[in-house]
Amino acid sequence: MNIQEKKEAFGKLLEIMDELREKCPWDRKQTNESLRTLTIEETYELADAILAGSENGIRKELGDLLLHIVFYSKIGEEKESFTIKEVIEGLIEKLIYRHPHIFGETKVKDAGEVEQNWERLKLKEKEGNHSVLSGVPKSLPAMVKANRIQEKTRGVGFDWEHREQVWDKVQEELEELKEEIAHGNQKTIEEEFGDLFFSLINAARLYGVNPENALERTNQKFIKRFSYLEQKTIKQGIDLKNLSLEEMNKIWEEAKNINIV
Repeated sequence: MNIQEKKEAFGKLLEIMDELREKCPWDRKQTNESLRTLTIEETYELADAILAGSENGIRKELGDLLLHIVFYSKIGEEKESFTIKEVIEGLIEKLIYRHPHIFGETKVKDAGEVEQNWERLKLKEKEGNHSVLSGVPKSLPAMVKANRIQEKTRGVGFDWEHREQVWDKVQEELEELKEEIAHGNQKTIEEEFGDLFFSLINAARLYGVNPENALERTNQKFIKRFSYLEQKTIKQGIDLKNLSLEEMNKIWEEAKNINIV
């Protein structure tokens, strides 16, 4: 598909959005606020499709997200706040500005330097707020937020010199947690769990692992294996509650051995 065909497809989408906003009762009553939760849901559906490795699913969910972008832009146009043209132009300007190694004379040796330049340029764009962490959304899930915080501070050089050093920190936090558990103070136990999680997320980042994706894959693996355990006992006419942990573990290992992932 050439660029002209892509432009025509996008133009058709804008025309349909205009018509829906004018003629459809549901589309006509939507606001930024009413769309917000739907947008979050669509984002998670895209994330599910990515983890599932479904190219067709990714295509469909990207379409749903694109609809939301066009929808918000249409509302902005009605309010005379901004248009889809201004949204796109702002993005183009940002991409050119933040890629001086492509559109300018800056030289970089790898993706790491690209990220560092990106964060420095973002700081220059801030007006009145020069915090490295000011761009981290407050409503992000905690694990995603921790990973993003660490990525941003790395962009300005606040990171381990050698990634192996992180394991001393992980061990330190684990020992501190054990100590607080021995003391039985629930508040400090929670704090130390948080510190341990943060250090493990840091380790994952240093070794090129997205912690959110890693944990979700484990969640899905657990669900599938536990479902196998449930179905196996149902077929045998056994109530899962009546099995001992040893008996359940035997079926669990069976699920692992037949590669239930």
